Amino acid sequence: MSTRIDRKFETLKAEGRPALVTYFMGGDPDYDTSLAIMTGLPGAGADIIELGMPFSDPMADGPAIQAAGLRALRGGQTLAKTLAMARAFREQDDDTPIVLMGYYNPIYIYGVERFLADAGAAGIDGLIVVDLPPEMDEELCLPALKAGINFIRLATPTTDDKRLPTVLNNTSGFVYYVSMTGITGSALPDTTKVGGAVERIKSHTDLPVCVGFGVKTAEQARIIGGPADGVVVGTAIVNAVANVIDADGRMTADPAEAVATLVRGLAEGVRSARLAAAE
Repeated sequence: MSTRIDRKFETLKAEGRPALVTYFMGGDPDYDTSLAIMTGLPGAGADIIELGMPFSDPMADGPAIQAAGLRALRGGQTLAKTLAMARAFREQDDDTPIVLMGYYNPIYIYGVERFLADAGAAGIDGLIVVDLPPEMDEELCLPALKAGINFIRLATPTTDDKRLPTVLNNTSGFVYYVSMTGITGSALPDTTKVGGAVERIKSHTDLPVCVGFGVKTAEQARIIGGPADGVVVGTAIVNAVANVIDADGRMTADPAEAVATLVRGLAEGVRSARLAAAE
């Protein structure tokens, strides 16, 4: 079954460019502002949207995304509201793929069967659930695939050739290569090693490989977009929101415009990724 993610990568392959994958936290700093951020992403140049599901005890997230999750939870965001946000987005955009990213606990509490039904109805195309290893595929991965929702797995610099086939088993949509060890936003990626890592993963799978964790600038996006099928940006976008919220929680500027400005620059970097090679 072809999903919006599959079709997007086919289109981008024909265009000869990588995808810009943009992550933001659902409900940060509130539902309405967050929805405005989401609806502005495609026009700013985002090809795929990762919609963060706020959770009180994240393990892989650095301080910026942790703070965003807490702002969202304080603002009343729930998993049901995050799905509602996707539904509202789908009323005006039926093409841009949406990937829910987060942790298993909120999904487990919501109920897997109910969650997959509601996610499908909301127009969700894929899931990234960072704390579910392949050994637990029966929990969510296999039911998601059966429901027509891609299950996207993370590979890291420490995922060796012995482990990689297990990670790739039942993975669909794309492979998310974490370009460094550690938490989100903790360091800059070593762009010199990305090409070799992408090549190694591609020797095991035909799926697109997207690279993220630490990408903050258009120049980094341009360099990583050369070998990769997609560039994932998260912390920089979350910071763009945080930077226009003061200590009392008041907005000093429009977060949606701040994010759109950043994404427009990143999109230029991604779109120029392969121009030099083509000349």
